[in-house]
Formats: sequence, C-alpha cells, structure tokens
Amino acid sequence: MAAVHPVAVKLDAEVHARMRELAKAQNRTPHYLMREAIAQYVEREEKREAFRQEALTAWASYQTTGLHVSHAEADEWLTQLEAGQDVEPPECHN
Repeated sequence: MAAVHPVAVKLDAEVHARMRELAKAQNRTPHYLMREAIAQYVEREEKREAFRQEALTAWASYQTTGLHVSHAEADEWLTQLEAGQDVEPPECHN
C-alpha cells in the first residue's frame, strides 16, 4: 500500500456544509469525497500541463524549422476524418 500523508484543508463553512450533505446523499464520507476530488483535479491538471508542454514544444519546433500545415490543409483533413475516412494527416512543409 502507498504511503499516506495527512493534510489539513481549510474550507469555509458553506462549502463544508455542502460537502457533508453531498457525502450523506452518496453514502460516503466527506473525507472520501475530498480525496476523490483532489485526485481528479491533479489528474486533470497533469493532462492540461502535458498538453501545454506539447504545444510549447511544437511552437519551438515551428520556430526552428518553419514546418507547418495551412489552416485549409488541416481543415480538409479534419473534414475527411469527420466523414469517417481513415486518412493520414497532411505533410508539413515550409
């Protein structure tokens, strides 16, 4: 089992009351709901950060190489995908 580290979270009275009510309605503990909420938040934000880093890497690559596809090329490719065609993405060019 992974190590568990207790952490204190200060909630305002309204949020705390809402958390207790939601936990009661779901037959869970407020502790369980908070753990789930934090785990989901961390996972979502990690994905968002990975996407951001990928975008920064792509931008740096474009600045270095100039390789790109035009909006029209990307739009045509996406239209084909949307129509159910299994097509390769357009080739990058200068």
